[in-house]
Amino acid sequence: MDNLIDKLIDNRWFIRVVALLLAFLLFVYVYDGEDLSINVPQDQETETITDVPVKSYYDTENLVVSGVPSTVTIKLSGPKNLLQQAKTSRSYEVYVDLSEAEIGTQRVPIEIRDVSDRLTVEIEPNYADVSIQEKVTQEFKVEPEYNSSLVADGYSAEQAIVKPNKVKITGAKDVIEKITYVKATIDLEGKIEDTVTKEAKILVLDQDLNKLDVILESDTVEVTIPVKASSKEVPIKIVERGTPPSGVTIESIDLAQSQATILANADILNKTESVRVEVDVSSINDDTTLTLPVIISEGIVSVDPETVEVTVKVSREEDITFSNIPIKANGLAADFDMSYNEPLDGTVSITATGESNIIGSLKESDFSVILNLAGLGEGEHTVDLNVTGPTNISWTINQKTAKISITEREA
Repeated sequence: MDNLIDKLIDNRWFIRVVALLLAFLLFVYVYDGEDLSINVPQDQETETITDVPVKSYYDTENLVVSGVPSTVTIKLSGPKNLLQQAKTSRSYEVYVDLSEAEIGTQRVPIEIRDVSDRLTVEIEPNYADVSIQEKVTQEFKVEPEYNSSLVADGYSAEQAIVKPNKVKITGAKDVIEKITYVKATIDLEGKIEDTVTKEAKILVLDQDLNKLDVILESDTVEVTIPVKASSKEVPIKIVERGTPPSGVTIESIDLAQSQATILANADILNKTESVRVEVDVSSINDDTTLTLPVIISEGIVSVDPETVEVTVKVSREEDITFSNIPIKANGLAADFDMSYNEPLDGTVSITATGESNIIGSLKESDFSVILNLAGLGEGEHTVDLNVTGPTNISWTINQKTAKISITEREA
């Protein structure tokens, strides 16, 4: 065996054949470094790749380009191993070359490079209708926007504050000229009762509220909505309900706090002058302190305080009767004598009514019953009785007249 190999090596034709074979393999390798087995027939397959990004080449400093699709779909056909490699590595680039394009509207091809020339490529779409415009940058004021109905009842929102309140916007000249609104919309959740600060996204819109394709220096701003309570201080009024029990007089009703703070929308505040406390006096017999609710009208959200202490002072009436109060006769002529027919003893009874502390200090001597006989002559007469007494009470007398007899005195 070794002798055979040695003889083959020594044979010039054998060496030439081996060299030729090696040269052919080397040629195949150089011609297609991706696959040494290129001389072996392979099946042709097709692969579709979606969402392939499109790169645009143009003067980005001075121009704005629109109309180039962000992605395309490509269909690759060829050997399976090359398709798999292209799909996995994605070393190719789909692009639009606008480096020599002029301002205006034009149709340009969408191309691909860095893909094996043994693959057949179809691009969908394979062209783009582009608009090339002069790039313009302008500064615009940012207007805040939010749903004001989410401010809770009884609270008011002041002018929203935007930081920064201006933004630089870059875009095609004709697009910049269409800008009508630059808004920062803040999303609110639920009813708000306090100042809110949130980041808001900027929207650039035309007059029909269509979003415009522009470049923002910053696409968000900070928006602060100052919220405060809509309040007012009003007096608390006392309203008596019912009638005091018999013999009870309400002397005073006093509040521990005479003012209350109400929370309501501005229109309700403007027409609200007071709140009230209702005191039912129909069951009050003695001095008492009550805790009662402060009553508010419709539309008022809240009141502070919600309850208030009410002190009620009363006086109770008592009766006292004084019996055998003598009747004092005045004005009888010196030559006449007088005798009582009714009342026979010349006394009456007086019943006094008033506050217990006053009644308790009354004496019989505080009353005077006068019988005025001036101008009366001999005979029987019925004369009115005049009573005087303290002014801070009331009284009744058991009879209002006295029947008397006047006789001439004997010499």
